[in-house]
Amino acid sequence: MRQVRRPLPGLVPGFLALVLAAALLGLAGPASAHDAAESTSPAQGAALATPPAEVSVTFSNKPLGIGSSFSVKDAGGTEWAEGAARIADNVATQKLRPGAPAGKYTVAWRVVGSDSHPIEGTFTFTAASGAAPASGTSATGSPTAAGAVPGMGTAQPGVTEEPSGPANAGEPFQWSIVLFAVVAVGLLVALRVMARRRLTGDGDAGDDGNSAEDSRG
Repeated sequence: MRQVRRPLPGLVPGFLALVLAAALLGLAGPASAHDAAESTSPAQGAALATPPAEVSVTFSNKPLGIGSSFSVKDAGGTEWAEGAARIADNVATQKLRPGAPAGKYTVAWRVVGSDSHPIEGTFTFTAASGAAPASGTSATGSPTAAGAVPGMGTAQPGVTEEPSGPANAGEPFQWSIVLFAVVAVGLLVALRVMARRRLTGDGDAGDDGNSAEDSRG
């Protein structure tokens, strides 16, 4: 009589656990590797002779070109960011209005990473003396009567309220969870079918053996 080896009782559950663990590790790795800020210019706590013409943040990956904002305020709370932030490679840069005074500055930034995950942070620096005002503006930074353009030099992208559309981008849907669930369900179904076929085949083999013995008897 041919002997049929039955699978070990713990083989299927153990294999299933191994496959699920590998799938979980493979999906959790990329999902948790969000972009991050690597450095700032000026550096955190830097002491400068005069306020810089621009500030920047360097990231581990290139941020998306939407939802970026900078706020550069002096000790009195005056906003000195001018225009929109620029993204070049993995660096986000914000221009400052000329004529900034001496003192401490606080930079608050926010970008949307390459994985659509928003990241933000702050850093500070100090200036020993004020910057020279641009030509055509007064010492207070206001445009002079000659060539004055209403609204110029007053843009404050850093403090503008977040638009209603990109606000939802702050919590991107985690598709990796759905993918993991689909893979897990597929593995469970496949392994169950395989186990059922193997058990059915063992039963058929056993019946054939018993029939053969009965015929010989």
